[in-house]
Amino acid sequence: MKTIFLALACLLPFTSYANKPSSQAAPANWYDDFIFKNPTFTFEMIRTLGYSVSQAADIGEVIFTARAIREGDVYSWKKEWLATADRIYDLASQYDGKGQNISAQEAYYRASNYYRTACFFLDAKKDRSDSIEIWQKSVDSFQKGIRFDSSISVVQIPYQKTTLPGYFIKAETLNAPLVIIQTGFDGTKEEIYFEAGMAARQRGYNVLLFEGPGQGQVIKSQDIPFRYDWEKVITPVVNFAMRFDSIDQKKIALIGISMGGYLAARAVAFEHRIAACVLNGGIFDFSENLYRSIPPEVIDLLQENSPQFNHIMTAQMAKDVNTYWFFNNAMWTMKADTPAVAMRALTQYTLKGVVQKIKCPTLVIDSEGDMFMKGQPQKVYDQLKSPKTFLKFSPETTAQAHCQMGANMISNESIFSWLDETLGWKKP
Repeated sequence: MKTIFLALACLLPFTSYANKPSSQAAPANWYDDFIFKNPTFTFEMIRTLGYSVSQAADIGEVIFTARAIREGDVYSWKKEWLATADRIYDLASQYDGKGQNISAQEAYYRASNYYRTACFFLDAKKDRSDSIEIWQKSVDSFQKGIRFDSSISVVQIPYQKTTLPGYFIKAETLNAPLVIIQTGFDGTKEEIYFEAGMAARQRGYNVLLFEGPGQGQVIKSQDIPFRYDWEKVITPVVNFAMRFDSIDQKKIALIGISMGGYLAARAVAFEHRIAACVLNGGIFDFSENLYRSIPPEVIDLLQENSPQFNHIMTAQMAKDVNTYWFFNNAMWTMKADTPAVAMRALTQYTLKGVVQKIKCPTLVIDSEGDMFMKGQPQKVYDQLKSPKTFLKFSPETTAQAHCQMGANMISNESIFSWLDETLGWKKP
């Protein structure tokens, strides 16, 4: 059987161009091999660094921390990011104690981002208690930061017999549109404030950020895994949003980021109170690229010999950081005991027979260097029957990475330009 080192290539954020002639040697992403040779470490570092435009990172802190990390060592990653986060949190506390509110808020925001980064790879069962402890520090830091901003409030959204956590950001003007923003496979509601929430509020929108099943607090503290029928999540969120008298109830938009590109699409196929939807990026079938990238003889083992499939994947996880992270995260967030169970669960996350039910105007985003879900945005766009727009970020934009990481301003300018026009909104 051939090696499966390339089996999970769809999960890597870029492709190597090392063997191409010099005239074609431009990297797939502008940050290839920046500090790390490991593509996953590079991508996650750029993800953290990219939030410098929203006050959640400083360039020197990020590069200093990254240079101290041992290549491919997830525990070195944790150690160095945690040390930086703790140091910045201590600074924030000092500023806070002196009544220096602006400095305190900025430092709390950076600490929150660095804590999130520190626990990113800690999804294996043996590391989950550490992950939860560090993640809680990220949440606490963020919530200490928003104490200085009266427009942001912590909310609890009724959902079944429990609640979903979120933040509501009230617009400066009455009857402004509402943007609901959600993350995907591994983000948090605090992160999406830095990724898109701040940009939305700057443009005069009401903003509701939340975590659903499988995400953030809902999996780490409430132990509620992902579900494919995301309309069962979004409908309670919209019901909750209708309580706010500051919003224009006819102008509610939904933005789904990363795996949220599937979740949001599934939701608006059934929840027609959403007036506009952004899929960044579009995902037709969350498992399709993964299944296609693994040799057929290995896929056959899922049905014929699951223990052998698990043995192969466990061996690969020990060799490759991204495979290690992906399957550990999938097993945790879907409450799957083995890689085989996780693989089967992923097949439920498809828009087949559903995408045609979407009625609202939809922006489908593709990023040319996105190797996580390559080709998926086009499949969504081609099968949409609603008013639709396709936006593809090329290398020239420097926003060609997954979810335009490292180019947040470029990304948000395009997204909110479309949303302003679609909803007929202009900040007074």
